Amino acid sequence: MDLQRLTIGQMAQLNHISEQTLRLYDREGLLKAQEVDPESGYRYYHILQSARIDLIQNMKRYGLTLKQIKDMLENDDADVIRQKLEKQSKDIEDRLQQLTRVKSSLNRVLDNYKRYEALPKNEQIFLEYQSERQIYSCECEQDFFEQDEAGYEYMLRQLKQHLVSHDIPLSLFCNIGTIIRKENLKLGRLTSKEVFLFVDERMDIKDCEKVPSATYVCMCSGDFSREAENVRTLLTYIDDMGYQIVGDYLCEAIIDFPVLEEKKRHIFSKIQIPVIL
Repeated sequence: MDLQRLTIGQMAQLNHISEQTLRLYDREGLLKAQEVDPESGYRYYHILQSARIDLIQNMKRYGLTLKQIKDMLENDDADVIRQKLEKQSKDIEDRLQQLTRVKSSLNRVLDNYKRYEALPKNEQIFLEYQSERQIYSCECEQDFFEQDEAGYEYMLRQLKQHLVSHDIPLSLFCNIGTIIRKENLKLGRLTSKEVFLFVDERMDIKDCEKVPSATYVCMCSGDFSREAENVRTLLTYIDDMGYQIVGDYLCEAIIDFPVLEEKKRHIFSKIQIPVIL
C-alpha cells in the first residue's frame, strides 16, 4: 500500500468512513483529494490527510454542521475555533436542560396514567394525603365557573400566553387546574379566575406558590360540566363529617385524553380540598 497515493477505498477503510463520505467532503470543500487522475477521474489521497479527517469527524461528534466545520477550517484561527466550540458547548448545555424539562414532563404524564388507573372512579369521595407541592398560577379575565368548555379553553390560551411572555418553558403545560381560594370556599362561593400548573421544585421558576402538605377530601370525574355540583357535594360531605377546611380548593387535570372525533377536550380530573380531620 502506497501511503502517499491511497485510493479512495483505501483512504475510507483506513479512517473507518465510507467512500460516499469522502466524496461528500470533496463536494463541500472540506477535503480535496491530493491527486485526481485526469483520464480515469480516480481520487488519490496522502495518509497525512487523515489528520484533517480526524478533525472533521471530531467536529461532527461535537454536533457541528459541515458548513460550520468548513467555516472553522477556512478561518484557520485557533482563538476563533475555541470561541465557536465554547458556543457549541453552551448550545448543547441549553438543549440538555430543555430535554431534562421535557423528560420530567413526560415522566409526569406517564405517572398520571398510573394514577388514573389507581384512582377511584364514578365520583366516589375519598381521603388522600398529599405532601408539599409547588404551583405556578395565572389570573385570567373570566371566572371558570361562569364558562363552558370554550371559555375554559380560552383560559388555557391565556395561561399559555402568560408562560411564553414570562419565558417559562411550555413543557410545563400539563397537569393544569383551577383554584378556589380558601376564603371563598368557606363561604360556599364557587369562583375562580386562576389557572395553575404544578412545578418541580428543582426548576428555577419565580413567583411560585407552596401548597402545604395536608389530607384532602377528593373526588375524580371525567365530566367537565359536573364540577360545580361535585364541589358542592364535597362541601356538604366536609360539613357533615365535621372537618375544617385549611386551604385552597384545587382541581387538577390528571389525564387529558386524545381529542378524536369530538371537538372538545376530554379530561379526567381530581378535585381536592385540604381539611383537618
